[in-house]
Amino acid sequence: MSQSVLYDAPGPKARRRSRIISIVAGVLVIAGLAWLIITLGAERVTAGGVTQPGLWDASRWDIFLDLAVWRAIGRGVLATLQMAAVAAVLAIVIGILFSFGRTAKARWIRIPTAVVLEFFRGMPVLLMMLFVLLVFSTGSYWAGVAGLAVYNGAIIGEILRAGIVALPKGQREAGLSIGLTPIATRFLIEFPQAFRQMLPIIIAQLVVLLKDTALAYIVGYTELLRQVVNRLSNFYGNEYFFSLFFVVLLIYLAINLTLSWIARFVARKTGSHAGAAAAKVPGVEGTQAITMQRPADTGLDQTPR
Repeated sequence: MSQSVLYDAPGPKARRRSRIISIVAGVLVIAGLAWLIITLGAERVTAGGVTQPGLWDASRWDIFLDLAVWRAIGRGVLATLQMAAVAAVLAIVIGILFSFGRTAKARWIRIPTAVVLEFFRGMPVLLMMLFVLLVFSTGSYWAGVAGLAVYNGAIIGEILRAGIVALPKGQREAGLSIGLTPIATRFLIEFPQAFRQMLPIIIAQLVVLLKDTALAYIVGYTELLRQVVNRLSNFYGNEYFFSLFFVVLLIYLAINLTLSWIARFVARKTGSHAGAAAAKVPGVEGTQAITMQRPADTGLDQTPR
């Protein structure tokens, strides 16, 4: 029987059992969704005897025929993307600084950086936003940007540090052997490779950052959630709360699934598939094998003549 790296390949009985379990689970999930949809669409009778239409009734969705509603939703989406874009750029910059500090040779740089990084990683994002807002009086926008940038920058810093540590030691030795300084080796050789390998994980973390922009609702920033669920529902009435909330959910799903698709695309391009494709090019494998060998391994006489 063929084996994989971590476990034995399943046989016919195991595959059949797995297929049956998947089918049963799928049927249960579909039945649960159908029950939820039917329940939400059923009419309700309040304590006062008033009959309210179901949540899927057309009377709860007619506000979306008004262009003003879509303009308000667009302003909320734009505000969310503005905060996410600025926070993402700052988070990457902070993450790069943290990664260099965490991998520094000097203990007086590495240890304080590790302490600060762990402190920011352990602090809740909302608490960080409130701290920046109350202490520095920056306003709701920059309080949200600062909280998201610092927290996600600490996470990205650890991601990049892991990528640098995972590189073969020969990369750094090669840079030092051609006369580069340790800092130049880190910038020119190690960091570009680590960033490229960890890019899918960084993009996945940026998806988390985008979702966390909803926390800026608490500090008073008019992002998508506050713009739609709070302002529009207060203006049109609570009977439209569910429909507005559902539209916000679909918008967040569309944006986040798009970023997730980008992360998977980047992973395919920068992962092992790209390396396998490069290995199929005639002459590449042999060249790489020679360059990875030390002079003593080539079998050539290195004694000067």
